[in-house]
Amino acid sequence: MSDLEPHTVVLLRWPAEMPSFEDAELSELQSRHLAYLDSLRDRGALLAAGPLAHQPDESWRGLCIYSAGPEEAASLAAGDPSVQAGRLEPVVLTWLARAGEARFGAQPSRT
Repeated sequence: MSDLEPHTVVLLRWPAEMPSFEDAELSELQSRHLAYLDSLRDRGALLAAGPLAHQPDESWRGLCIYSAGPEEAASLAAGDPSVQAGRLEPVVLTWLARAGEARFGAQPSRT
């Protein structure tokens, strides 16, 4: 197990008791959500993020991989406007991958 390194993964999902939102509210909330994720990327706290597709549970909405530990990632995820509005809830997990196997950011092209 010593050749495994931890990565903090946050699954974003719809909560069981989600409030209703008007279309205009959803549009504004999505813009603020994406801007917040961009700010975390700019700070180096967020390594990768994006929506899920073809998921077996429609409530699973997105996945974020943080450079921070679980406690800090939970705090950062709690600052997301969509989380604060009750539209999303974060589930913080630790993913163990072989050391050096998970790489994020620009990768050299293989031509």
